[in-house]
Order: sequence, then structure tokens, then C-alpha cells
Amino acid sequence: MNDIGLIGLGVMGSNLALNIADHGYKISVYNYTSDLVEKFTQEHPHENACAFTDIKEFVKSLKSPRKIMIMVTAGAAVDSCIEALNPLLDTGDIIMDMGNSNYEDTRKRCSYLKEIGIEFAGVGVSGGAKGARLGPAIMPGCTKEVYTEIGKILEDISAKAYDGHPCCAHMGTDGAGHYVKMVHNGIEYADMQLISETYLLLKYLGDYDNQKIADIFHEYNYGKLKSYLIEIAADVLAQKDPFGNGYLIDHITDSAGQKGTGKWTAISAINQGVDLSLIDAACNARFTSSHLKERLERSFREDKIPVGKTHVIKDLPKTLEKSLYLCKIAAYAQGFVHYHDASKTYGWELDLGKIAKIFRSGCIIQAKFLDTISKAYEENPNLYNLMDAPYFREEIKECMPYAREVLAAAVASAIPVPALSAAVAYIDAMNSSCVGANMIQGLRDYFGAHTFLYAGQDKPMHHEWKKMF
Repeated sequence: MNDIGLIGLGVMGSNLALNIADHGYKISVYNYTSDLVEKFTQEHPHENACAFTDIKEFVKSLKSPRKIMIMVTAGAAVDSCIEALNPLLDTGDIIMDMGNSNYEDTRKRCSYLKEIGIEFAGVGVSGGAKGARLGPAIMPGCTKEVYTEIGKILEDISAKAYDGHPCCAHMGTDGAGHYVKMVHNGIEYADMQLISETYLLLKYLGDYDNQKIADIFHEYNYGKLKSYLIEIAADVLAQKDPFGNGYLIDHITDSAGQKGTGKWTAISAINQGVDLSLIDAACNARFTSSHLKERLERSFREDKIPVGKTHVIKDLPKTLEKSLYLCKIAAYAQGFVHYHDASKTYGWELDLGKIAKIFRSGCIIQAKFLDTISKAYEENPNLYNLMDAPYFREEIKECMPYAREVLAAAVASAIPVPALSAAVAYIDAMNSSCVGANMIQGLRDYFGAHTFLYAGQDKPMHHEWKKMF
């Protein structure tokens, strides 16, 4: 009998299955179309992997309680897998959704399956195809009892941080794992947008060529910005065009795609009343980028944008390094406040320091910076906003003048930097005693009698601003 099963032999599923087999676990694999089963057995034969084309035989091959991973497209495909498995499973068997499902769907599936005696785990997985094969960051959402059954396998196959710590930990019940992964992806959106803005600023304010910018990013990766995304940004910039002259980046169409997790993060923040302005800006920037035809038509007008180098910033690479670090602090501060709020909203008891630790390797946002975040939560487990940690408070003070200088130069030169702008505005607002909300409440009370709180009073009041009739 085999230890675990996996349904879905696309690139991610195949790589995850081989990762499990490499760690000494006997795994059964199945795909609803036989072509991918045949491809797996021909291209990836493994002594610990058994392939099946019949789902009944696949289920029979597993030890009890059965542990079955689903690695299929989020949405209807997950539900189809669940419905196909239900008649074949026994009470206490476990289904694990390893895809990018919406956490709300995961919560519904947990509730539905619990009623019929089947356990369900929504497991966030980050690291792409390479991570699935060699060790991803894994974020399981399930009961503690289910985690005792699946935790060792997941921890064994996960990435390991430099200190040997597995990049996998129990997140909380029902949708917690997929929620943590969703917000991870939202932070990833912000990280990438900030990197792209830094690239634009080096290009248009500094007049640097691609190789020079690649070298600058390479240098950044030796400092506080050391991360997977900074590392691969240098690689992207340095890549020569394999189809012609020059650099490949200059021939990539200026329109970014997305799979929806960043948008889900932004929507969840709106529903919970949490400020995720950097992630919102990153999502909106991608929406804007998709209007390529309109942008190209407008760019041929006489008032060319960007207008070029209008401001000289002394030591631009260093100034941008400080600015980018400030923005990174703001992005992660927002993301972890969102985790804090969700933990209370859904009763998940999320351990924010633990989340930072499992992001240190295997996932897309892995970075040196996460050690500092983890330490901040170790020093103060009740920390609400990273900006209040002594280390980050001092870093913000040091870096903010650089960010203001960059923002002013970008605006003057018509270089779009929505995430940088959002970062500066967020920090300013969160450190201000007045953000103009008194005017908003005055207006609301004027036209709609929505009331306001008079300073020092705790009872809402309405003022008759002007005789209406």
C-alpha cells in the first residue's frame, strides 16, 4: 500500500510527485486523461511512484487514512475531483487541495466534506515548478488532527531555510492556508511592481543601459534587498536577445498578465476594511498595462512621456536602493496587518512570525528581509504593524528622505510610480494625526445626516449645517 496519492499530472503535479518520491514516500499518481499518465511513466520513471489510469484502483492503492493531493486548476476542476473521490473514500480520509484556490471556496469545501466524514486541507504552495520539484514553501490549512497525519510529509518535501528550518507549518483551520498563500501572492505583486518602477527610474532618470541596471540590481542583492526577485531581475535585465541584437527585455511586450490571486487579495482587504494600497497599486498597474493599444497611440503625441531626465539625483543607485527598501517595508507592513486582521476575523490564530519564517526559502518572495520580520514578531508577538517595530521605525526614518526625492523626480519626469507613491502616502498617513477625514465626515453629515463625533465626545451627533427647506 502506498503512503500518499496525487491527482493532476501537469507540470506542477508531476514535479511535486517526484519530490515526494525522492523523499522515500511511496506515491500513487492519477490523471483524468491517460495521456499525462503515460507521459509521466515514460519521462519520469521512479521506483517509489505508481501510475494509475483508473481512479478506483488509484484509491485502493493507498494506506488508511488515505491522503490524496489534488493539483488541478482552481475552481470547477477541484469540485469535479472531490465529487469523483467522495464515493470511493472512507470516514477520516483526507483530501488536500494543493492549488491556488480561493480561500472562501476552501472554507465551503471544508464544511461540506466534514458533514460526510471526509477531512479537507487547503494547502498553499509557492515556488513554481522548480519549487515543487526541489522544495516549495507550503502553507497547510486544516485541523491540528489532520496536520498530525500530513504534516511530516509536507515538512519533509518543503524547502529548507539556511538554518535547516522547514518552510512549512500549520497555518490554521479551513481556508487559512490558501489565505496565507493568497496574501503572499499579493505581496509578490507589490514586490514586482516596485522592482519594475526602480528599473524605469534607473532607465529614464539615470540613462543607464540594461547591463548597467542589471549590475546595479546584482549589487542590491548583496545588501538589505537580497531576495529571489532582485536576483532574477538582474538575470532578466542581462539576458541578450536570442532572436536578434540587443537585450531580450527591450523586445518583451509591455503588458503584464495575472492569474487573479493579487486581485483576490485586494478584494479581501476591501471586505475586511484593511489598507492594502501598494497591492492595489500593483494590480491597477497591471490593468493599465493591458491597455497597450491606447497607450501606444497616446505615446506618439508631441508631449512625449516619460519626458526624460529632468532631475539630477546624486548617487541615483544608492538613493533608489534606500527608496526601494522603504517601499518594501510598507508593502510587508500592509500584508502582515492583513494577516493579523484575518486571523481575528476567521479565528485562525495565525502566527505571523512563523509565516515570515516559512517564506525564507522556496517561495517567490523569499528574502533576507524576512529574517528581520520574524525577529520583530519574536520580540513582540502582539506587534500589529511592522512600522512600530524599533528596527523598522529607524529604517523608515533613514530611508524616507530618499523616497521623497525619488518620488518628486519621478512625478516631474512623468515616470509612473504608483506603488512608490502609495508607499510614501501610506507611511505618511499612518504617522499623521489628521488625514482629512474630518472634512469627509462634515460633508457626509451635511448631505446625508450621517453624523460625526465631536472631539472629546463618544456619542455621534448631527449638525444642521444649513436650512434645507
